[in-house]
Amino acid sequence: MRSGAQGPHSQRGSRLKQHKTGATVSTVFVVMAALCWGLSGGIGGLLMADGWDPFVVSFYRGAIGLLFVLVWLVVRPRGSGLSDRRLWFWSAIAGLGVAGNFAFYFVSIAEASVAVAATLMYCAPVFVYLVSFALRLERPTLGKWAAIAMVMVGVVLLTRVYETGAGSVTLIGAGAGLLSGLSYAVFIFGFKYAAPHGTPQAILVVAFAALVSILIWPGDAGQVIGVLSTPSWPLFAVLGVLGAGLSFIFYIVGLNHTAPAVASIVAMVEPVTASLFGVVVLHESLVAMQLLGMGLILVTVTALSVVSRPRLA
Repeated sequence: MRSGAQGPHSQRGSRLKQHKTGATVSTVFVVMAALCWGLSGGIGGLLMADGWDPFVVSFYRGAIGLLFVLVWLVVRPRGSGLSDRRLWFWSAIAGLGVAGNFAFYFVSIAEASVAVAATLMYCAPVFVYLVSFALRLERPTLGKWAAIAMVMVGVVLLTRVYETGAGSVTLIGAGAGLLSGLSYAVFIFGFKYAAPHGTPQAILVVAFAALVSILIWPGDAGQVIGVLSTPSWPLFAVLGVLGAGLSFIFYIVGLNHTAPAVASIVAMVEPVTASLFGVVVLHESLVAMQLLGMGLILVTVTALSVVSRPRLA
């Protein structure tokens, strides 16, 4: 063997090293996406504390995200699948889901807190399982039902629905938080059904275009125009860049070489980051039972996702 040649063991070792490096980089991308989403919740909370309508905040988050994925599609247009009607249909469903996710999330923040809204949205995998059970895509087991029941207990503790005092979360806040999770589950199913028919960037372009078309209607028209001249526009820009522009690109690129179990675990960065932002910047607070409920939700949902993921999740 020549001195410069590599044997089969050396070649396998080199490929394994490259694979591990790629997996590590991909995991970092997923972490960055979750971090961006967590920060976007806090930034949205700041804007709404200044009087901005949740639907206007959601609209600009999605509109700026649309600009980013359009650039991504222009840079990588091959195999987009935009000529396939099935891609348009399922991408529009995904857009309906992400529109609901953004809007209900910010409504929940306005009515409750960043920590409560982010944790309730993290219940999305539970809704994915329930839909999978209904469509017979996933077989229900005693362990899965027990995990779902534990999450529901966590929701009760977090939202304090058993109380009626000033410190309890309003029904609107709790309901909107859960609906944001349900909407994200709709996005997951829409995106997965669209994926065989085109590229991720094409799907996101259609989805975000649908989002913008939907959220322009319920928002305050005066505020939508006022954003363009307000001193708060840098916050709107940062919200759009972090909450929809870079984050979705980071997440999709990162999933290429990240194991589903790892992605499920690092996704906890989002509610944790959002909660810390709410406590440190917005001076929100949670009582001991709410912290217990939050921990119960985060641990159970993560374990549920790691142990057995639905085929469409």
